[in-house]
Amino acid sequence: MTVDLTRTPGRTGGDPGRPGRAGGAADAGRKRRRPFGAQPLGILFSAPYLVFIGVVFAYPIVFAVWMSFHDYFFTAPGANVERPFVGLDNYVTALTDPDVWRAFGNVGVFLLINVPLTVVLSILLATALDRVVRARTFFRVAFYVPYVTASVAVVAVWLFLFSNTGLVNNVLGPLAPNPSWLVNSALAMPTIALFVTWKGLGFYILLYLAALQNVQRELYESVAVDGGGRIRQFFAVTVPGVRPATFLVVLLSTITGANLFTEPYLLTSGGGPNGASTSPVLLIYQKGIEQQNPDVAAAIGVVLIVFVLVIALLQRRFVGREES
Repeated sequence: MTVDLTRTPGRTGGDPGRPGRAGGAADAGRKRRRPFGAQPLGILFSAPYLVFIGVVFAYPIVFAVWMSFHDYFFTAPGANVERPFVGLDNYVTALTDPDVWRAFGNVGVFLLINVPLTVVLSILLATALDRVVRARTFFRVAFYVPYVTASVAVVAVWLFLFSNTGLVNNVLGPLAPNPSWLVNSALAMPTIALFVTWKGLGFYILLYLAALQNVQRELYESVAVDGGGRIRQFFAVTVPGVRPATFLVVLLSTITGANLFTEPYLLTSGGGPNGASTSPVLLIYQKGIEQQNPDVAAAIGVVLIVFVLVIALLQRRFVGREES
């Protein structure tokens, strides 16, 4: 006697188009038992960082957006006051302020100097360090030390170098600019850009050194067999091979430069001379803390976020296009 199990109801081997009740219940139970995916421990391990992102970044951004649309002012702790909705008034106040436009122009000058210089110097130095055999660790540490050194300590050295009677002016003699570097309206921001480039170079060199480990050595040998020298190998193999790292360096240096605060605050005594080195973040501090206009400062901060996002999207389109 032959039993046709394909017609038995409730079995998983029933109608191919209709899974049996038992199989469906098992699948549903399996899905219910894994609400966080196949590896729920990943959520557990990443939870502290997600909380950190939410508390330190997400909440302040949301609160800043809310402030920018309200008449917000500082009050005594526990005071309950009305903060009425004012629409776009704070944005109008910010965007009609010449100081705001000048601050964004200053940071634009900074980025035009800092970002290309950072990319070029870091990739060249990383390529050179990758070929060094002797004292490799010493040179890598030497480039990385300024990055981990406190800005206040390093600023003191640069003030000694670029002051009116500093070492640089003594070396240049009659060629030294007058007024001096950090009190010159045309040279203050470029000098700050050079300082930030030098200080952060070690971090970006490490990014390129990591990227160079993924470039196949056979490619260099192929170019050498075809008669290509070091320069051709650099442009034909190294530059295309580290393109993902280049996009990352451009993006990180742009974000870092747009958030410039410490360097102009310390080097030029708060954005001098006459606002020539004031950055948007420094202006936010001046408007929000010193002048007690946190709502206008929040509007400037939101505009800065949009400014950075637009630049990042343009970089993604043009710099990271071939990578994707």
